[in-house]
Amino acid sequence: MGRIVMKFGGTSMAGSERIRRVANIVRRQQAAGHEVAVVVSAMAGETDRLVGFAREANPLYDPAEYDVVVAAGEQITSGLLAMTLQALGAPARSWLGWQLPIQTDGAHAKARIEAVNSDALLASMAAGEIAVIPGFQGLSPQGRVTTLGRGGSDTSAVAVAAAIGAERCDIYTDVDGVYTTDPRIVAKARKLKYVTYEEMLELASVGSKVLQTRSVSLAMKEGVRVQVLSSFIDDDSPLADEIPGTMIVSDDELEGLDMERQLITGIAADKNEAKVILTRVPDRPGAVATIFGPLANANINVDMIIQNVGRDKGETDVTFTVPAADLLRAQTLLEAQKDAIGYNRIITDSKVAKISVVGVGMKSHAGVAATMFRALADRGINIQAISTSEIKVSVLIDEDETELAVRVLHTAYGMDADEAG
Repeated sequence: MGRIVMKFGGTSMAGSERIRRVANIVRRQQAAGHEVAVVVSAMAGETDRLVGFAREANPLYDPAEYDVVVAAGEQITSGLLAMTLQALGAPARSWLGWQLPIQTDGAHAKARIEAVNSDALLASMAAGEIAVIPGFQGLSPQGRVTTLGRGGSDTSAVAVAAAIGAERCDIYTDVDGVYTTDPRIVAKARKLKYVTYEEMLELASVGSKVLQTRSVSLAMKEGVRVQVLSSFIDDDSPLADEIPGTMIVSDDELEGLDMERQLITGIAADKNEAKVILTRVPDRPGAVATIFGPLANANINVDMIIQNVGRDKGETDVTFTVPAADLLRAQTLLEAQKDAIGYNRIITDSKVAKISVVGVGMKSHAGVAATMFRALADRGINIQAISTSEIKVSVLIDEDETELAVRVLHTAYGMDADEAG
C-alpha cells in the first residue's frame, strides 16, 4: 500500500459528530495499510465568522494580522481531529503550517506555496502516526503566518501530496464527485468517472465550486492524481480505493483507459462576476494598458474583455468583467485614473452571470459555440459578452436567467442522463 493524502472540507468538519465520522474514515484507510496524511478545513462558517471579527476590529486591517486571525479555524479542526483519532486508538498528531513548514511567499491573505518540508512528516507517517495538517495556512519568508485565499485547503492538500510522493490525493466534499453540471439545477446531471486536469482547471476557473483553481493547476504541474468523493458515507461503506468518485488525471492516463471522449465535459455557472463598461475611451495605442495596468497592480483579475470598433471621433467603448467582490475596488481605481485613461463614463452591473461549456473534445469538433448561441437565442437569452479558449466557451448573461441557461445547454449538448446513458 502507498501514501495517501485525505482532505476534508468545512461541511465535513462541522461539529464533533462529523469530526468523529471523518476520524473513522481516516482510521479505516490507515488500517488498510496506507500511510495517511490528512488536511482539514475550518468548520463550515467559521472562516466567515473570523473574517467578520477582523473587519469589526479594523475595516482597513493589516493583512498579516488578518492571517493570524483567520488561520485559527483550521488550527482548531486539526487539533480536534487528532484528539478524536487518538480517542479511537489511532496514533495521530497535528502539524501546523509553520511546524513543517509549508513555505509560502509573503502575499498575506493570498499567499502562494513555494515548498513543503516533508522530512518530519514522512518520519512521523513511517512510524505509523496519522499526520493531521491544517489547510489554508503557511509560513512567510519573514516568519509570519500566511493564508492561501478562500478554498486554499485544496491547494494545501495537493502540495502535501506532491511533497511526500503520495499515490493520490482524496478530496472529500459534500458532493460525491464532479458532475456535468450542478445537480441542484439539472436533476439529470451525470457524475463523471474521469476528468482531465485541463478540463477541471477550466471548470474550476469558471465557477465550479468542487475544487479551487490553484489546487488543480498545482496537481497538473506536479502530476498528482486527485480524486473527488463524498465524506457523507456510512461507516461500513467501501474505502476510497473502491468508491466511484471522480478521478482528475492527465490526458495520457485518460487515453490509456481507452474511453470515448465526450464533446462537452461540463457546464458551469458563476454569479460572482461584475461587468464594467468604460465609454468613449480614446482609440489610440496604449489606451487599454492604462485601464488594465492599475487593475493588475492591485491583483484584480480581469476576465472577459470586449473593445468595440473605434468610432469616427477616434473613441471606443471597452467592456470587461471582474470578480464581484473586487468591483468597488476596481471602480475606485478606475475613477482615480479617469484623466489618464480619458474615458467619459464608467457603468457597472453586478447582476450578471457567466455560463461556460468546457470539454477537451472541442479541440477536434467545430460548431460548439454555434450550438451554444443558437440554444440560448431560441429561449430569448441575450448574450452580453463572449470569451473563448481552446476547450471553453463562456458567455455573460443576465443573472436571473442563469438556471434556465444551464438547463437549456445541458439538453442542447445531449448531456442529460437518460440521453447519454
